[in-house]
Amino acid sequence: RRRTTGVAAAVVALGIGGAAVHLLTSPDADESTPSTAAAPAAPVTPSAAKSAAPSASPKRSASPSAKPKPSKTKKEKKKAKPSPDRTSAAPKPKPKPEAPDPKPAPQQPSGTAEQVVALVNTERAKAGCGPVRSNGKLATAAAKHSADMAARDYFDHTSPDGTDPGDRITAAGYRWSTYGENIARGQQSPAAVMDSWMKSPGHKANILNCDFKELGVGIHNGSGGPWWTQAFGTAL
Repeated sequence: RRRTTGVAAAVVALGIGGAAVHLLTSPDADESTPSTAAAPAAPVTPSAAKSAAPSASPKRSASPSAKPKPSKTKKEKKKAKPSPDRTSAAPKPKPKPEAPDPKPAPQQPSGTAEQVVALVNTERAKAGCGPVRSNGKLATAAAKHSADMAARDYFDHTSPDGTDPGDRITAAGYRWSTYGENIARGQQSPAAVMDSWMKSPGHKANILNCDFKELGVGIHNGSGGPWWTQAFGTAL
């Protein structure tokens, strides 16, 4: 496939405790990404109220008979059994609505990766670019690269065995027409890593590339880290 090499960069932030973060630009900052290529064949992976009828009062005869005998007229009438009347039951009064609570502030993304995506879209909006959508396949490729850099102790867009960003996102099943990658190490929060990337021209160019439509973010925590990877892409 044909690729045109564009912008990619790597930033390392090293600091102890409250010390200021020191940024280093990778010597390979302008290698690898973003790239464009022809489409490769990608592996896929209310209850009713009861109304009671009043009971009839027992009737008394005007004068008792000499020999009192039971009289049908003297017997108490049986109380009528109440039956539910759905049509005539008065509805229970509704409680008065309480004063509405103050409108809550917009909910912030909970996950670390989601926070990075939100910060990316904030910067893109300032530049007039549309937002990128989170993509699971790109996130898989990014997470694997962050973990691999930690496991094999390297910091680069190309792995020791020669695997590059395009290879990684293709292996994750993403059919791309263009892609880009940012990496960073040592920043302790989404805000910190975004600040580092936005201060680096190569990273900033990827973040503000309006051609990218999707993004996956991978973070690996560990001694010497965290390791951060952003995998940008536009699907075929």
